[in-house]
Amino acid sequence: MFECAPSLASPSPSPSAAAESLGFLKLREFNVAGFYRTSRKNLVLRNASFIDSCIRNSRKCFKPIKANEDSHSSSTHNCAAFNGNNFGQISNVGKSTNILWHDCPIQKHDRQQLLQQKGCVIWLTGLSGSGKSTIACALSRSLHSRGKLTYILDGDNIRHGLNRDLSFRAEDRSENMRRIGEVAKLFADAGVICIVSLISPYQKDRDACRALLPEGDFVEVFIDVPLQVCEARDPKGLYKLARAGTIKGFTGVDDPYEPPCNCEIILQHKGSDCMSPSDMAEIVISYLEEKGHLRA
Repeated sequence: MFECAPSLASPSPSPSAAAESLGFLKLREFNVAGFYRTSRKNLVLRNASFIDSCIRNSRKCFKPIKANEDSHSSSTHNCAAFNGNNFGQISNVGKSTNILWHDCPIQKHDRQQLLQQKGCVIWLTGLSGSGKSTIACALSRSLHSRGKLTYILDGDNIRHGLNRDLSFRAEDRSENMRRIGEVAKLFADAGVICIVSLISPYQKDRDACRALLPEGDFVEVFIDVPLQVCEARDPKGLYKLARAGTIKGFTGVDDPYEPPCNCEIILQHKGSDCMSPSDMAEIVISYLEEKGHLRA
């Protein structure tokens, strides 16, 4: 932006010439020739009176903006949205105090119309190694091919971020499910078909997540695969570690799994006859079509 300073052998430019070389002549009433170079590194003001001159000139150049009289009513109307008259009641929820639920005019129905589907939660539960994550991906892929928007909340994936502070103790498992249930609820409210892939061993915790959603929006899918089959698969090697005592509190070994009592869908492993993940996904999709979730 600044030109190089002249050599010592060259005569020093006048203040006005320096201003011209910088491209500044006169901006309105501001005479920038008041700046001059005293060294190669510093620019200073010629004298203090220049500041007073700038202030006086600015008052001449810039005049205050006056509001039109007819704008008063519209301004009052626009500001009414901020005056708090339309707000609901302050409440306390858990440890959160003095909080307020703020509604938006764009609601779940509007988002569903945009997506041409109905938001819901498909909750896949079963033992480790039963195939929950594989089925979730097959289901998401099949729905995607039909033009439907989905999102998978996988138990291990969530523990990489949101729930990384939780262990596998019973109380932390309950909190793990509560958080995932709340996130799944938000996805469903956004109109997305949310697929949860989680062992979720305790009935009361699954019921608590179901209670978060409107009737019919929680679809519980029990991946009913016997323990011995899951242990034979052991894709992560966790059953072997649990049997050796390296892992404590492992579901199916030294921690219980409570099968669902009233789930919507059961995907059952029968002997050596095992359906493919895609076939299982189609069973879930048929249910969603029947219940109207794949149309707005």
